[in-house]
Amino acid sequence: MEHLHKHKDSINKSLERYGVTFGLYKNGVFKDQLFPFDTTPRIITEEEFKIIEKGLIQRALALNYFLEDIYNKKSIIKDNIIPEDFIFSSSGYLKECENITPPLGVHNHISGIDLVQAKNGEWLILEDNLRVPSGASYPLIARDIVRTMSPETFEENHVWDNRDYAKLLKDMFEDVNCGGINVVLTPGQYNSAFFEHSYLAEKTHSMLAFPGDLFVEDDVVYYRCMNGHKNRVGAIYHRISDEFMDPMVFNKESLIGIPHVMQAYKKGNVALINAPGNGVADDKGIYYFVPKMIEYYLDEKPILNNAPTYVPYYEEDYDYILKNLEKLVIKDVSEAGGYGVVFGRDLDDKKLEELKELIIENPRRFIAQEIIYFKDLKCYEDGEFVDRKADLRAFVIQGKDIKVWKSGLTRFARGEGSFVVNSSQGGGFKDTWIISQ
Repeated sequence: MEHLHKHKDSINKSLERYGVTFGLYKNGVFKDQLFPFDTTPRIITEEEFKIIEKGLIQRALALNYFLEDIYNKKSIIKDNIIPEDFIFSSSGYLKECENITPPLGVHNHISGIDLVQAKNGEWLILEDNLRVPSGASYPLIARDIVRTMSPETFEENHVWDNRDYAKLLKDMFEDVNCGGINVVLTPGQYNSAFFEHSYLAEKTHSMLAFPGDLFVEDDVVYYRCMNGHKNRVGAIYHRISDEFMDPMVFNKESLIGIPHVMQAYKKGNVALINAPGNGVADDKGIYYFVPKMIEYYLDEKPILNNAPTYVPYYEEDYDYILKNLEKLVIKDVSEAGGYGVVFGRDLDDKKLEELKELIIENPRRFIAQEIIYFKDLKCYEDGEFVDRKADLRAFVIQGKDIKVWKSGLTRFARGEGSFVVNSSQGGGFKDTWIISQ
């Protein structure tokens, strides 16, 4: 693999030239920054991946049952599996989605599930991303560039081909399509993941639509062509947050949504991917209950476990958190992208006391987790190998069938000893190789 490392700088320059960047707003200024690529892949054997795959499918199915249930019969509340307060106090719960069943009953068409591997080899789930999970495009294009610059890499190693992601997406689009073209809806070039929006639209042969390109007539969505013609839209892979999707229903000041699209959705005239209202299922407080969902809906034991988690809603957990704050990771349930994550060990006495007061004041706002000393992966930096913490975002695609992409986005921390791997926090990424037998 030595010849691959020699190409590291060239590969990253190519990524930059292709616009493989991650945009950030900071202090009111938009900045495009490179998402650094490391040439040392994460390697997972096919045998090991089969266990991960089975566990991810189990989890995604349970989450989909939960979403269908919680917006309709609410059996999981009536049976006292999840406290009612946890559902209706979640910022991701949208009452406007009540009594809507999407095409095929699929809510989480694309699940981006984050895992880490503990030092004992066990894979643990860190969180579920069911709204607009991003990141699949980065290993896709990186591997394409590697194939060009170092073709011998994949001649010498038996790696599952990851180019089927576009087909998985396209097949799912067609499965749920309500009649018309497929569209990828982007808020525009200043979105942090705009590269991915345009890249996936191209790879799935979908139309890339910007705000104003789509409109609703008689409860049907249309794409406005440059020549003035209109094309009916059957499925929208929206990369816009739910609250901005329809100014007639959600945020009235939204300029990037589609007026009346929710009415078309309710009538069954268009599929929205992922379904609005999914935020309740990737609330970090709800994450605590996913193992219970698996047992409740599937009558199975979880194959992949959650990281050890405490919810201050319960008195026993509340007491434990307040007594052990300096040993735990505290997460704000409403935050994402690595924000709102605090390591108690990094706080002085004053900051610990301030955090304790916040938890006492609003326990539903936080969860706490034990620090997982997950495996270090080798990264190639400045001509030598260094150890860095890394997670894995796996992608589960659900239409008529449910499949796990035999690849994934491995993100790694740039700093020695750091646990923060998010691209928005300056992390880098690797390819993920599933080695076929």
